Amino acid sequence: EFATDPLKKDRDLVLEAVRPNGEALEWAAFPLKADRDLVLEAVRKNGWALKCVAFPLTGDRELVLEAVRQHGHALGLADDPLKADRELVLEAVRQNGW
Repeated sequence: EFATDPLKKDRDLVLEAVRPNGEALEWAAFPLKADRDLVLEAVRKNGWALKCVAFPLTGDRELVLEAVRQHGHALGLADDPLKADRELVLEAVRQNGW
């Protein structure tokens, strides 16, 4: 949050920040929010980090599944076609109930 813009663009620094707290992705520079590997690391720690990712990644099934495994409500942040995916919905229900 308080880092300068050049530091928010530093992939290694952002990766270190999201490892313990996926929601730290919120403060990363926009191009890093489209970095699939970095985003995957973030959502594995906190599924709600899906709210911070660049649009194309909200349609990435594997990434969304990892997010939903951590936070069932993350399914609401996924692209609409994934909201109809039986496995994703079932995982969301397992995490948060109906």
